[in-house]
Amino acid sequence: MKQITFLILFFVFLNGLNCCPRCGRQSHNDSKNSDIVPGAYQTLNYFPLIENKRIGFVGNHTSKIGEVHLVDTLIRSGFKLVRIFSPEHGFRGKAAAGEYVEDGTDIETGVPVISLYGKNRRPKKEQLIDIDVIIFDIQDVGARFYTYISTMTYVMEEAAKNNIPVIILDRPNPNGHYVDGPVLEPEYSSFVGLHPIPVVHGMTVGEYALMVNGEGWLKDNLESNLTIIQVANYDRSMPFNIKTKPSPNLPNMTAIYLYPSLCFFEGTEISVGRGTNKPFQIFGHPSLPENIFNYEFVPESVPAAPEPPLLNKTCNGMNLSEINPEKIRNKGYLDLSYLLMAYKNFPDKDNFFNNFFDLLAGTDKLRKQIINNYTEKEIRQSWEKDLSNFKKIREKYLIY
Repeated sequence: MKQITFLILFFVFLNGLNCCPRCGRQSHNDSKNSDIVPGAYQTLNYFPLIENKRIGFVGNHTSKIGEVHLVDTLIRSGFKLVRIFSPEHGFRGKAAAGEYVEDGTDIETGVPVISLYGKNRRPKKEQLIDIDVIIFDIQDVGARFYTYISTMTYVMEEAAKNNIPVIILDRPNPNGHYVDGPVLEPEYSSFVGLHPIPVVHGMTVGEYALMVNGEGWLKDNLESNLTIIQVANYDRSMPFNIKTKPSPNLPNMTAIYLYPSLCFFEGTEISVGRGTNKPFQIFGHPSLPENIFNYEFVPESVPAAPEPPLLNKTCNGMNLSEINPEKIRNKGYLDLSYLLMAYKNFPDKDNFFNNFFDLLAGTDKLRKQIINNYTEKEIRQSWEKDLSNFKKIREKYLIY
């Protein structure tokens, strides 16, 4: 009876927002999203699993049902939320990339928040001792170096150590329609890439969690007790328009589609537009020749990037923001042309790359290939065997 009461209250709450009582969506008129129903919306499938449980929640500002945060939904529905664990960028998603995030309290709910991008990257035993179940709900963008999947892996590992089941509320991957890039080599494992997967892995977080479990990638032969609440009415060929920007510097679908290709610049001297209104949609540097790179921009200190690379310096670059995002999506591959073009025209080639590049690439081969003037075709050919092997492994874990 308690569970039914919760659900009734929940649906009344959603109807008060003019949301669909079936899935919580405010409108079914978005042709790009159609009737795709993310896992979080399907309360009938996971509310019974958390009734009378003490809940730990791993999420951020993307953890929503329509316009309502899932934490608010859980609390208003009478569930006991003990603790929130927040990833990079913080629980409300306002911290800049790489910015240290402190523990605290969620102002809107009063629930304690433990940062998994501060003193520690994984929950501690004492932070889990009073938790019966963990819910994970974060919108990912499908790139290996996007750190939310590393956070998920660490949560799965610590939950397994403490015999806590994990419920993953799956969401579509906007870059889930292709697989591409170099496969990570074990010696380059880091928080921006833990496992031997390509840059673009073509999996949802739910599918990836199944792979982490199935391939034995948790330490000490641990296996997480997983439940995946699947996305309904979805296959990976479908475009999915993310309404809430998944992180401060991915403000729109153009940036999200370009991110796997442009993020390599974070391992170079080239600005990728942090500190402008077009992050991950432009790139440039003061040393690039104006006659080739004729778009000018100046990175400034902004909340999403308080100290961006090349702060207050006039950069010559390229503006990709006006390309139709569907055109970028329909390429269906990681585009190395921007990186190769920038390197070719950068005058100080000895200082083009920094120490972060190999971690982003997951190998030192890409950097060496670029230095040795490999063509894009030759580089891509060098990935083929590893990508083929990965796809065979990946096939075992695909849901959609």
